Amino acid sequence: MPLTSTRDLMNEAVDAGTGLGAFNIIHLETLEGLIAGAEMAALPVILQISENCVKYHGGLEPLALASMSAARRAGVPVALHLDHVEDERLALEAVDLGFGSIMYDGASLDYQANVTATIRVSEYAHARGVYVEAELGEVGGKEGPHAPGVSTDPAEAADFVASTGVDALAVAVGSSHAMTERSATLNLGLISELRGRLNVPLVLHGSSGVADEDILDALAAGMTKINISTHLNGFFTRSVRQHLQTNPTLVDSRKYLGAGREAIVPEVARLLSLFAKKRN
Repeated sequence: MPLTSTRDLMNEAVDAGTGLGAFNIIHLETLEGLIAGAEMAALPVILQISENCVKYHGGLEPLALASMSAARRAGVPVALHLDHVEDERLALEAVDLGFGSIMYDGASLDYQANVTATIRVSEYAHARGVYVEAELGEVGGKEGPHAPGVSTDPAEAADFVASTGVDALAVAVGSSHAMTERSATLNLGLISELRGRLNVPLVLHGSSGVADEDILDALAAGMTKINISTHLNGFFTRSVRQHLQTNPTLVDSRKYLGAGREAIVPEVARLLSLFAKKRN
């Protein structure tokens, strides 16, 4: 089927009162596994390419075009999203390539600089029909859960959305990127307050570190888009490691990468089905 608009998938999830899974492509094997999982669940999915992934592959276009081709062959709606891009030029390149959405991440900038840069990116993207996500507050990374004092402020968030015209907002509410244990504690009260103050969908980054029940609570409190990468990477890597240990003379990389690809399929399906539950 045709590549699906991120805007359409987000609007449908908001209207239905459900969550929407957004999972990161690392390479072709994860791309194929993510789509197979969505097809197993018979549910839509947002596929994401991060700026770090672009750097790993040496450029955006080859992986983007492969992802678009795979998405068009999928039996379920698939949207393509550029995730966590700090380089404005890369954001504009994704728009020109035909991505359904981009996430411009100016959260490391001071507030006014973030607003100014986000406006530039949003105006370019919106003129070409592309959905824009931004971030306010700071979701921590590999160093661990984010430090106190960087949670998203509801009043500032309302001003930011009104000033920039973004379509969705990633908010810092207690999750952290690259967590390998699902032990993050979310501030559900803050999520509810943000949902009440904003007229755009909320996005939870760092969801790999959040337990299933807590994700459901976050959805009930007002989240819509749930981003997951590290959790699925764990399934992939554990399968590859086990396959190599079991087959120590193996040299054909397709054998162990294929095992990793297959390992993520049922978990992708399970997560999408979990997020698709009606909010309480």
